[in-house]
Amino acid sequence: MIVPITATYAAVVALMMLALAYRVTTFRRRDGIGLGDQGSRDLQVAVRAHANLVEYGPIFVLLLFVGEMNGVGANGLHGAGLLFVLSRFAHAWGMSGGAGGVHPGRILGIVGTWLAIVVMVALLIWNLTQFRF
Repeated sequence: MIVPITATYAAVVALMMLALAYRVTTFRRRDGIGLGDQGSRDLQVAVRAHANLVEYGPIFVLLLFVGEMNGVGANGLHGAGLLFVLSRFAHAWGMSGGAGGVHPGRILGIVGTWLAIVVMVALLIWNLTQFRF
C-alpha cells in the first residue's frame, strides 16, 4: 500500500532537517568548531533549532503514517500535516530571529507543533472508535 500523504510530509520534514543541519555546519565551519559549541551562541541556537525538529519530526511522521494506514481522512491528515510544517518553519524562524530567546515565531512554532500532535492523536483515537474489533 502506498501512503502519499505521509510521503509528502516526511519529505518536507526531511528537507527541513537537512536545511537546519546545513545551518549548524555553516556555523561550525565559520567558527572552526568541530565538537561541542565552545560558547558560540549562534551555534548553540542552530543546534537546538535542528535538534528540536529531530525530537518532534519522527513522532509526528509516525502518527501521520499510522493514521493514513488506518484510514483517517485525507483532510484531517493534510490539516495536521500543514499545521506541523508551518509550525516548524515558525519555530526555526523564531529560534534564529530571537537568538534562542523569546520570539513570537518560537512560541507559535512550539504551540502549533504540540497542537498538530494532539490533532493526530485525536484523529487516531476517533478512528479507532469506528472499528469493530
